[in-house]
Amino acid sequence: MLIAAVLSWFLVGLFIRVSKARGWGQRVRRDGAQTHLVKDGTPTGGGVGFVVALLLAWLLMYARGAEPRDLAVLGVTIAMGLIGLVDDVLKIRSRMTGRGASELRAREKFPLQILVGAAFAYFAWRIGPALPGVPAEWRALVEIPLYTFILVGAVNAFNFTDGLDGLLGGVTIIILLPLVALGASPLAALMVGALLGFLWFNAHPARVFMGDMGSHAIGALVAGTYILNGSGNFTWLLALAAIIPIVEVLSVVIQVTYFRRTGGKRVFRMTPIHHHFELSGWPETKVTLRFWIVTAVATLGAWAVMSGRL
Repeated sequence: MLIAAVLSWFLVGLFIRVSKARGWGQRVRRDGAQTHLVKDGTPTGGGVGFVVALLLAWLLMYARGAEPRDLAVLGVTIAMGLIGLVDDVLKIRSRMTGRGASELRAREKFPLQILVGAAFAYFAWRIGPALPGVPAEWRALVEIPLYTFILVGAVNAFNFTDGLDGLLGGVTIIILLPLVALGASPLAALMVGALLGFLWFNAHPARVFMGDMGSHAIGALVAGTYILNGSGNFTWLLALAAIIPIVEVLSVVIQVTYFRRTGGKRVFRMTPIHHHFELSGWPETKVTLRFWIVTAVATLGAWAVMSGRL
């Protein structure tokens, strides 16, 4: 964890220098919270730094004799991260040149995510623990679609959560801490370390934004480690521990659906829902801290249920 943190701190800092020199700044939405306007031009895509740090730390310490489940999680993390990287590159290039696609469209992104998620789900079915209560003859029919849905859902839910300084990094660390405490996955520990290095620069006021590569990789790693560790029960814990990402993505679905069906009316002031609270008068730091608290309580509750204490 310490090695990953130091590598991440160095690589993210290097990324910020290169980004500023090349003008890879993010443009802030003018219809959002006005306090965000000062962030215009902040380097984006910093997830590259901590994802590379995680990979290097893993290669240095765990590559030899790696377990199949760790290879599967690392593979899906890198693959989903690369999809996010393409999105980041397109956004940066479009802002700098004014030409070309501004980002991957949903019809381009989702098939790639589903393909990667399905590949992971197949290996998870073959090498992972069986879901409790699922008959052996039904495992493939239940687990492969379910794991694919969880992977793709997690990637997008964690992506939507990345919108305030330090929000996604803090939420992810809290969700992964039980796995680190149990020693269930070296990748969970390395991601926590890498995110600590990243948060040094992403804490409010952020000097760098995570970008899609970072959020995609995080969503894949969190979902993958919960699916492939434990006796199969860990998979269900994710639905409670990751309550904030789930609420974030649901707020977007509700807003878009209601907007289309009512001809322009809205349920929330702005989505994802962290922007709704900002526009309701909460300072950004208060939204972030309270979302961390909710995540901590939900994660504690999930693992208390798992341990039979509730």
